[in-house]
Amino acid sequence: MTDATFQAPLATPFYNDHVLYQVTPTVGMPPIRAWAFAGWKAESMSWKTGCYIHAGLSSTGPLSMKGPDAEKFLESLCINSFKKFPIGSMKHAVMCTEAGLIAAHGIVERRAEDHFELFASFPWPLVKLEGTSYDVEAKMRDDYLFQIAGPNSLKTLEKVTRESLRDIRFLRFRDSQIEGTKVEVGRIGMTGNLAYELHGPIEDGPKIYDAVYQAGQEFGIERLGWGTYLVNHVEGGFPQITWTFIPAAMPDDQAAPYIRHTFKISGSVDPSDLRARYRTPVEVGWHHMCKFDHDFLGRGALEAEVANPKRTVVTLRWNPQDVVDTWASLLRPGEPYKTFDLPYSPNVWPQAHADHVVKDGRRIGISSGTIYSYYFREVLSMGCIDVDASPIGTEVVVQWGDYGGRIKDVRATVERFPYLTAGRNSDIDVTAIP
Repeated sequence: MTDATFQAPLATPFYNDHVLYQVTPTVGMPPIRAWAFAGWKAESMSWKTGCYIHAGLSSTGPLSMKGPDAEKFLESLCINSFKKFPIGSMKHAVMCTEAGLIAAHGIVERRAEDHFELFASFPWPLVKLEGTSYDVEAKMRDDYLFQIAGPNSLKTLEKVTRESLRDIRFLRFRDSQIEGTKVEVGRIGMTGNLAYELHGPIEDGPKIYDAVYQAGQEFGIERLGWGTYLVNHVEGGFPQITWTFIPAAMPDDQAAPYIRHTFKISGSVDPSDLRARYRTPVEVGWHHMCKFDHDFLGRGALEAEVANPKRTVVTLRWNPQDVVDTWASLLRPGEPYKTFDLPYSPNVWPQAHADHVVKDGRRIGISSGTIYSYYFREVLSMGCIDVDASPIGTEVVVQWGDYGGRIKDVRATVERFPYLTAGRNSDIDVTAIP
């Protein structure tokens, strides 16, 4: 059952069952992100065996940018080319500082020739627009953003919209209806396999969420909480600000206090080393999106790095015996090792975590985004390591622990990236789905 008294200002309805909630970082605000529903095991299997609905990115925008100079302005910030960007399509927009460090990233939609909307991103464009002469009207909206992902996501959405959605190609969107209310349906997601997003005004959120959830019952739908959501980024191969790295969006003299106030700083890397917690597009494997057919902030630094890359992104598979030993240390005398939270560790968000990665006694990179994959029965993390150490099968050591505390050398092996490779969203022919 639902209770309307719990609907505003939330994007989701209140169900009369047991849910753990995460309170928003702003003191005095109501809890808006559910931490767990059916539990992390069931939730982490949902995008492999059925599907899920996740609402955690609601109220993160979008940032609407409209005007004669909207395209020109976005081009000045994004590494992406806008020369082939038709109305009704999306791009994963990546924006950098002058030093080539990622300041923000998110999904940008083209709604008209002069109208773009940026979803689930730090409002970096608002900061950079101030004081310029670009003829652009920019404003934030408070919308719901629901992610529906997994092999049964299309079946669920077609049932609830009562129409075929198989014309929506990867990185495309169009309007549909759910119970007489207009919704935007886009084919995009964080799991790596078949996934969609629904967008619309926040006041419509509880109705739309409930309709999708009820329609998905026969297809094994789970409500995905924030406590499991970040697992899919590592399995699916999606580096993410606030999770596997932090935004380099603040001046150096302001960054340290901002990071300390906003993020949970942890890991064997010195907490004052912010560069270890920043990333460039090359370091997360996004340089293939970079097009040097236009001027953009950070182009010079990025061009130099693309020509001579030092580090790249990999999956690190952790040695199970070493992982078990961290828990076993709790049963031995003396200071125990830092143990692993499940399903990701440390089990807090947002994070500024960084562990040293070592090979032959030499530091070769950083590990972050540490998860336990119930599907693969393995502990995995996202590594940003030297290119010469990146071939699959390379053996390394992750120095697990917190700076100044006891460190556990965990053996790890470089593995494929992304780790979850079956049925990539970009490759699926949805017309062939029964």
